[in-house]
Amino acid sequence: MPSTSAFDTAINPVTLAQELIRKPSVTPLDAGALDVLEQYLTPLGFVCTRYPFGSGEDKVDNLYARLGRASPNFCYAGHTDVVPVGEAGKWDKPPFAAEIENGVLWGRGAADMKGSIAAFMAAVINLLESGWTPSGSISFLITGDEEGPAVNGTDKLLKAITEAGEIIDHCLVGEPTNPDALGDMIKNGRRGSLNAKLVVRGKQGHVAYPHRASNPVPVLIRLLTALQARHLDSGNDFFQPSNLEVTSIDVGNAAHNVIAETARAQFNIRFNTEHKGDDLKAWIRKEVAAIEKDFDGEIEADLRVTGEAFLTTPCNFTDLVQDAVTTVTGRKPELSTSGGTSDARYITHYAPVVEFGLVGATIHQVNERVDVADIHTLTEIYSEMLRSYFS
Repeated sequence: MPSTSAFDTAINPVTLAQELIRKPSVTPLDAGALDVLEQYLTPLGFVCTRYPFGSGEDKVDNLYARLGRASPNFCYAGHTDVVPVGEAGKWDKPPFAAEIENGVLWGRGAADMKGSIAAFMAAVINLLESGWTPSGSISFLITGDEEGPAVNGTDKLLKAITEAGEIIDHCLVGEPTNPDALGDMIKNGRRGSLNAKLVVRGKQGHVAYPHRASNPVPVLIRLLTALQARHLDSGNDFFQPSNLEVTSIDVGNAAHNVIAETARAQFNIRFNTEHKGDDLKAWIRKEVAAIEKDFDGEIEADLRVTGEAFLTTPCNFTDLVQDAVTTVTGRKPELSTSGGTSDARYITHYAPVVEFGLVGATIHQVNERVDVADIHTLTEIYSEMLRSYFS
């Protein structure tokens, strides 16, 4: 916990990042990570409220902290939970030791995204300690369930604070958006995601007597072929084309002379703003019904949309974020909607949202790491964003 004198001088964002990394907050565990944030923010005047959701092993702790009550409210959103380390023995440095060597900070969460959280906190702390005052409010919306099912995290937290009367005017998510170098890319949208599990149930039998069985395998193949045959779209001005990828086909049959009873498959569709999740689900169910009509068996389709495609249209806010990056780095970042999903998919329903953080080349990998210099530069960028936003 910081002492009163800890705020008398500039906060080092790297030291703060180390403090966070040393909390082994593998989703959904908090391991004291949110306590670290609260201990730094409370002395500055932030009103910190914890929002635990779920129970037992699924319980997740979340934090909303706000400084001031006036509008506009600039919100920084992020997550303190991290993915598992994998085989710890394959790491060159202990994954939660937060060691620094040759200007590189090692550790799970260094890039995704404790380094970014530390940079934004340091930017806020150092600006306030310099005598700067925002003409509005600054808030932190931090979850412990971004890397997990995302059921007891940002989605519920946004609903809870909205019911409590909170309004977010603009939001910055600190995800690691840069592919190779700091200043490469800002995310101003994300594709949607649909997960599908197919189970085709026929009748087991001997391969020499196929008329006494109902083989689910060719039925599953016909269904997958029909689904893949559709050209979903050609993309648009802001998004790449949507794609359907089969990720697993499983029969589990070790015998050559047995027709299996069940065949399973799963696939994912990453879709752009040319589609809605419900429309894609309706199309899949239509294809299932067409194949099932001539099949002596049944087909079960479990379809789940984990996020709709969204876009923050280029505007003054995206310009402000781009300009802040350019001012500090000399590079103009690309606005992009590429990559996977993030909690911005929930925030977009409440406020304009963009994402900008560290370089993501090693996220979710063994030996996750980030350049120390990038954390300092990101702190400068975030400081520039705040000064510009509240000018």
